Amino acid sequence: MIDFKHALVEHQKAIQSVLAQSEKIERIVHEITASIAGGGKIIWLGNGGSAADAQHMAAELMVRYVKNRQPIASLALTTDTSILTAHSNDYSFDTVFSRQIEGLAQPQDVVIGLSTSGESINVIKALEAANQKGCFTVAMTGGGQGELSLLKRGCSGAENSLNQLSNIYLSVASNETARVQEAHSFASHLICEGLDSVFE
Repeated sequence: MIDFKHALVEHQKAIQSVLAQSEKIERIVHEITASIAGGGKIIWLGNGGSAADAQHMAAELMVRYVKNRQPIASLALTTDTSILTAHSNDYSFDTVFSRQIEGLAQPQDVVIGLSTSGESINVIKALEAANQKGCFTVAMTGGGQGELSLLKRGCSGAENSLNQLSNIYLSVASNETARVQEAHSFASHLICEGLDSVFE
């Protein structure tokens, strides 16, 4: 039987943890605004449900969130099946996003990586590549992963963690994948609302 009460309590905890990081949300909006003003774009990436969130949010910015406004240059690295399958087949799934970052990202861009576990190697490598390009990086994770080493599976610099690998680190207070995804969607929608108030 479904434990609706437990699900709701966990959902509320996850959402509250996002609200407690409101200053980070505001900074992300500020950095995106500066990026677009400087000719940059917003790049989203993630796996599974986070891949769906990435393309969802890219669409919210490119098309519209609530109000009719100018398009905000945004793309998800999760949508081109030819790139995803060719790279994974010829090279490795671990570098399926970092390869695209190397080819597409510019220093003025904002790169947002979503990983509910905080341990997705392809997301970690993408953020590494984005940092090398001089991009502003954002990591959204779950489970309070702030102090966990997330490069322990063979990535360079094993002493680093995802919060050290990104300019903004937003961690949702939940270990349940569904609750983390719900909170990531909430956080991303708050970013969209902030941008709606900035762009005409």
